Amino acid sequence: MRFSLAVVAITAFVPASALATNGYFSHGYGTINKGIAGAGSALSQDSIAAATNPAGMAFIGNRVDGGLEAFSPRREYSVEGNPQEDDMFPLAPGNYQSSRDGFVIPHFGFNRKLSDTTAFGVSVFANGGMNTVYPGEEGGPFYGGRTGVNLEQLFIAPTWSWEFSENQAFGISPVIAYQRFEARGLQGFGDFSSDPSAVSNNRDDDAWGYGFQIGWQGEITDTLRGGVSWRNILEMEEFDQYQGLFAEQGDFDIPQMFNAGIAWSGIQDHWILLDVQHIKYSEVNSVGNPLLPNLMTAPLGADQGAGFGWDDMTIVKLGWQWQQNQKNAWRAGVSYGESPISDEDVLFNILAPGLQEWHFTGGFTHNFSENLELSGMAFFSPTKEVSGPNPLAADQTITLEMYQVGASASIGWKY
Repeated sequence: MRFSLAVVAITAFVPASALATNGYFSHGYGTINKGIAGAGSALSQDSIAAATNPAGMAFIGNRVDGGLEAFSPRREYSVEGNPQEDDMFPLAPGNYQSSRDGFVIPHFGFNRKLSDTTAFGVSVFANGGMNTVYPGEEGGPFYGGRTGVNLEQLFIAPTWSWEFSENQAFGISPVIAYQRFEARGLQGFGDFSSDPSAVSNNRDDDAWGYGFQIGWQGEITDTLRGGVSWRNILEMEEFDQYQGLFAEQGDFDIPQMFNAGIAWSGIQDHWILLDVQHIKYSEVNSVGNPLLPNLMTAPLGADQGAGFGWDDMTIVKLGWQWQQNQKNAWRAGVSYGESPISDEDVLFNILAPGLQEWHFTGGFTHNFSENLELSGMAFFSPTKEVSGPNPLAADQTITLEMYQVGASASIGWKY
């Protein structure tokens, strides 16, 4: 009953969510993991661990975790060059900022040992970052007035983990996913759509889906741990209200993801962590299909309709943790992944500027007692720009720009 109430509370917060982004995936999950830039495939420390590697739940014991992140992405775009008479889709020159730049994102988890070798837990976490609100002055970005999109994703991962040998564990999470989407101000794309009535201004539409994540985590030597995990494509229901916008009649599956990492403790009281994450955005047509030539060969909403043109991402994450004493631990991290957006696809990505490449993080945990701990984290993702031509106007250049800051705090209770 307590868990059910917690899930309801988490879900209530999700409509305000957006996250530090590798594309639209978070740079990490949970305050502790975010403090080391998302590295943690080989070293799990709280009950949000299943988001990175479900096998890690075998090593965290009995505990409950909950926290909130305050996140601020600052997004803007500019257009240079005046519209020409023969342009197919020109934009108004100028500089435009997205007005919505403050969000609160929750996370929650618990874990319980069932025996000396098995455990069961649940991790609840979120993705976001595809959220923009541009003003409607001068017609708005696409001459449809106030314009933007909002994508929210919530994941519930019940997890069973098994320590099948000393310091060697396997874990599996059936993943339940919920997402919600809204688009406004995109009526101008109706002429390019298979269903002009299902392109924009249809309020929120939601979808449920499912998949699974599996992983291994264990000790390689006395000072070296390893971990790998894989999550399949999460098969989602279609966004029926936006079947004229997204490829495959409103399909918006969540791409598969692979994590691998090591954690080294060869220096007393220190951990050095290195992770590699790979996200297959290109496998989801509504995200990976390019704007051109698809917009000229198939209408929006068709199987090969235009998308955002996102490339796959490979992110390298380096983290450091110092256990200063029994009460205090300190963390720092850095991650890098090349932006999934190329200069050829800037037009559509005014709506979803998932540009970020670098994340710099720091964090701590303070133990008030053997049972109660407080963790904190702050991060900065510096300004990233991508510039390219407006492919539907002869003499216009579009520049996308974003930077991000954020901080979070969480409470952990061991029982």
